[in-house]
Amino acid sequence: LNSPEPFSSIARIAGVLPKTALVGAGTVLTAADVDALHKAGGRLLVSPNIDAEVMGRAMHHGMVTMPGVFSPTEAFQAIKLGASALKFFPASVLGAAGISAIRAVLPATTLIGAVGGVSDNDFAGYKAVGVSVFGLGSSLYKPGAGVEDVAQRARAAVAAWDQAFGGE
Repeated sequence: LNSPEPFSSIARIAGVLPKTALVGAGTVLTAADVDALHKAGGRLLVSPNIDAEVMGRAMHHGMVTMPGVFSPTEAFQAIKLGASALKFFPASVLGAAGISAIRAVLPATTLIGAVGGVSDNDFAGYKAVGVSVFGLGSSLYKPGAGVEDVAQRARAAVAAWDQAFGGE
């Protein structure tokens, strides 16, 4: 939600994609953000932190949630609040070894994401420790980047995903 007119953009995207598409937003910080995201057609909520009010409102709307965690305490708090998945953030600080150590004590069914300082070059290393979701913000787009540059980076990310995950 840190881009210009995010809810308008989300509404446009949700309006043209099939209802099965999982459209959402990151940096969701307040219950009011959750309501606006839901109204715009968003069904996925990603946040840099755990907030009980935000999580509760998202659950009320039946949204997929991925709060940011950095420690086992935060991970278990997010799970207790009903998180659909966990976003380890900033993943580059924890690294694959740090995520692996925390992953070892979590329920085996916990869906794990790595966000923050992650690029497509990291897929294989993170996959080895159970990460299957990635946020690639700055590795895909940098201010001033042209459409072709972003498209090339996106193609490289898809190829890296296919190599690491075998087209899963």
